[in-house]
Amino acid sequence: MRLVIEVVSTKWQYDYLVKLAEYEKVAIPEYWIVDYLGLGGRRYIGNPKQPTISVNPLVDGEYVVNQFRGDDVVRSLAFPDLNLTVEQIFNVGQ
Repeated sequence: MRLVIEVVSTKWQYDYLVKLAEYEKVAIPEYWIVDYLGLGGRRYIGNPKQPTISVNPLVDGEYVVNQFRGDDVVRSLAFPDLNLTVEQIFNVGQ
C-alpha cells in the first residue's frame, strides 16, 4: 500500500491544498498531514489552532479528512494496528 506523510512547513497552504489535490488525483491510498506546530489555517486544524495529525484515506476517489489531536489515538487504514496517541507521536525524542 502506498502512503505519503507530509510534515507541515511555514508554507502550510501547499500541503493542505495543492499536495492533497495532487495525491488525490494520482490515487495515493492514504495521505497524512503532520502539523506538529499547529501552523495550518483554522479551517484545517480547528480553532483554537493546535498540533494536529490529519489522516486522509482515499474513499471513492476522494480523500476523507480525519483529524487527531492531543490524546486521540491515530487511526489509519495503512497501519490498522497502530496504537499511538498524537501526543505520543509528537513527543518522540524529547
